[in-house]
Amino acid sequence: MKEQGGYSMKHMIFALSASMIIGFYVAQFISNMIISESIPSHSIQEQKRNNNFSLRTCTNPHSVPDHPVDNSIVADQLKKEVRILCWIMTNPNNHKNKSRHIKRTWGKRCNILLFMSSEYDDELPTVKLDVEEGRVNLWRKVKEAFKYVYKHHYNDADWFYKADDDTYAIMENLRYMLYPYHPMTPVHFGCKFKAYVKQGFMAGGPGYVLSKEALRRLVVEGIPNNKLCRNETNEFEDVEIGRCLEKLNVIAGDSRDWNGRGRMFPFIPEQHLLPDKNMSYWYWSVIFYQTDEGLDCCSDNAISFHYIDPKMMYAFEYLIYQLRPYGIVREPHRLPAKLNVGEFLPPPIEEVADSNEDSVDDDDRLMKTSTSRSAVIEPNSSEVNIRKLGN
Repeated sequence: MKEQGGYSMKHMIFALSASMIIGFYVAQFISNMIISESIPSHSIQEQKRNNNFSLRTCTNPHSVPDHPVDNSIVADQLKKEVRILCWIMTNPNNHKNKSRHIKRTWGKRCNILLFMSSEYDDELPTVKLDVEEGRVNLWRKVKEAFKYVYKHHYNDADWFYKADDDTYAIMENLRYMLYPYHPMTPVHFGCKFKAYVKQGFMAGGPGYVLSKEALRRLVVEGIPNNKLCRNETNEFEDVEIGRCLEKLNVIAGDSRDWNGRGRMFPFIPEQHLLPDKNMSYWYWSVIFYQTDEGLDCCSDNAISFHYIDPKMMYAFEYLIYQLRPYGIVREPHRLPAKLNVGEFLPPPIEEVADSNEDSVDDDDRLMKTSTSRSAVIEPNSSEVNIRKLGN
C-alpha cells in the first residue's frame, strides 16, 4: 500500500504539473487569437521585420531599407512598366565622398544605375570615360556618357536620367510623371530655365531625363553632327544639350504636376520652401514657369533636389521611406491614361492649394525686399553665367 500510495502521489504530482503546463499554453493560444482579431494580420510579421530592421541598422548604419510594412504593389509595377536607367556624373574625388552614398540610398531604386567618371572604381563600380575631369570638359563628358548608354543599354530601359553626384531623386515620383508618355515620343524633362534656348533648357543639377527616342536622336543624329551638337569643349553641359535637343526637335517637356507645382528643383528643399524673395535674384529671372514659395512651392510628388550632401541623403531616406504619421494612410492617385507617340498632357491648371499656405494667386512675387539667408554652395557652371545675366 505504501508503494502504491507513493506511486499514486508521484503520479498525481506529475499529472498536476502537466495540466498546469498544458493550461498555460492553451491560455496563451487563446490570448493570441483574441489579440490577433483586433490587430491587422500583418502585425506579427511586422514585428519580425522590425526586429530584423533593428539588427540591420545596428550592424550597418548605411543599410536603410524601405518601410517594412509598406504596400509597394503599385510602385513595383511602375518599376517594371517605366524602366529608368540612371547615370551619375561624378569624378574620382567624389567616388567615396558622394557617389557611394547615392548607391546606398536613392540609386538602388533605379532599374539600372551607372556612375560615369574618368577612373575605374570597383566599389561603385564606375564606367571609365576617356575624358579629362574639369568643368571645361563637362559637355564632352555628357556626350560620351550618353554614347556609352546608347551602345550598351538602349534596349534595357525606356527613359534615361542624368543626375549629379549631389542630387537626390525620388524614383517612384519620376516614374509616376513619366508613366503616361510613350518612350518613343521625342521629349525630355527637368527643371526648365528660359535663358539661351528658345524652348528652354533643363538645369543640370536636379537632373534631366530623356525618352528612348530622344536618346537615339541625340547619339545617332546629333552628336556626330557639329551643326546640331557642338563638338567643342564647353562647361555649360546643360545649356548645350538643351540647344542640341531643340535642333533635333526633341520637346522640352513640362515637369510640373497637375496644379502647376514644380517637381524638379535646383536647390535644397529649404531654399524653395523659405526662399530669398528678392526678385533680382537670378533664379526668379530665368525659371521658365511662374512659381511660388512656402508649402505651395513644391509638388506632393516632388522628384529631385540639388546640392544634397551625403548626410542629408540619409535624412531624406528616413523622412521619405521610414517616417509615418500613425493612423494616416495616403491612397495613391489613379494612374493617368497612356498617351500615344507624340501626344502630351495638357498644361496644368494653377489653383489655390488646399494647404492654405502661400498659393499661386498671392502677391509674394511682387515683394522687392529680402531678408537674405546665406548659403555656401558651388553653383553649376551654367548657373554662374545665369547669375550674371540675372544681375
